[in-house]
Amino acid sequence: MPRLILLLAIAAVVYILYQRARRQPPHKRRAEYIKLGLIVAVIVVIGLTVTGRMHWIGAALTGLLVAVRQMGPTLLRLFPMLTSLKSQARGPQQSTVETACLRVHLDHVTGKLSGEVLKGPFSDWFLDEMDRGQLDELMQYCQREDSDSAQLLAGYVEQRFPGSDSGQQQTGGEQRSADSGGMTRKEALAILGLGQDASDDEISAAHRSLIQKLHPDRGGSDYLAARINEAKDFLLG
Repeated sequence: MPRLILLLAIAAVVYILYQRARRQPPHKRRAEYIKLGLIVAVIVVIGLTVTGRMHWIGAALTGLLVAVRQMGPTLLRLFPMLTSLKSQARGPQQSTVETACLRVHLDHVTGKLSGEVLKGPFSDWFLDEMDRGQLDELMQYCQREDSDSAQLLAGYVEQRFPGSDSGQQQTGGEQRSADSGGMTRKEALAILGLGQDASDDEISAAHRSLIQKLHPDRGGSDYLAARINEAKDFLLG
């Protein structure tokens, strides 16, 4: 009986962890499933070792593999220089605009928008992972919580689903004015996709290139265009 109770408890824990993994954003599910698989493997190994069906060396090797898997993210955080150097070698490739609910990126080469949700019912989800119904639900949330986020999301939806009702009209038709009062130099440079040492000529060139990519014929966003204009005005004084 005690063994049966233990097995049922383990099964319940595994089920709860599985349901938790299923609720994660799609890009995080694989890692959660791997983690769950490792937990199950450790439980099985411990059970076999305790019952004398597995040699202790096998148990030790399994534990070592689990430890290496768990230490992976920590090792990456301990060596951020590698990621930084790699990014610097590639050079700026995208602009980033952040609001209360969203962080959206504009690819400088293709003009494609992408991003992630920072707040709300789909927090931590990538916009590209969401279907139209989920985007509409997120739009309703943004319209209630933050008009800037709603306008930014409308630009993304219009580019991904051209000709569809992106919900822009439901935001009241208000467009962001060129007011950079709350902007910092770091934010302005991120919007233009420039480094800290950018010259005035580089700022002007980046602004000109990005505005061209945001032309309505290319699925442009009025909100993003306004933010890019704000960034240029802020940096050039």
